[in-house]
Amino acid sequence: MAVKMRLRRMGAKKAPFYRIVVADGRSPRDGRFIEEIGYYNPLEKTPVVKIDSEKAKQWLANGAQPTETVKTLLKNNGII
Repeated sequence: MAVKMRLRRMGAKKAPFYRIVVADGRSPRDGRFIEEIGYYNPLEKTPVVKIDSEKAKQWLANGAQPTETVKTLLKNNGII
């Protein structure tokens, strides 16, 4: 099972809000997930990112592969 850390889109039309989740790579973007580890709101004046660093580090240590966007968010928060 290929586990990925990726964004799950929430919010209304033209008002995106994302949750950072750990999911099986075969599941759809907004489908089933294993665990929610944070959120990302790009619409604020300064984009808001909240990530549980301990859970993220644990999943990375267990082999979860972050997508490009999630990898950037993790780097900007000092987790990677």
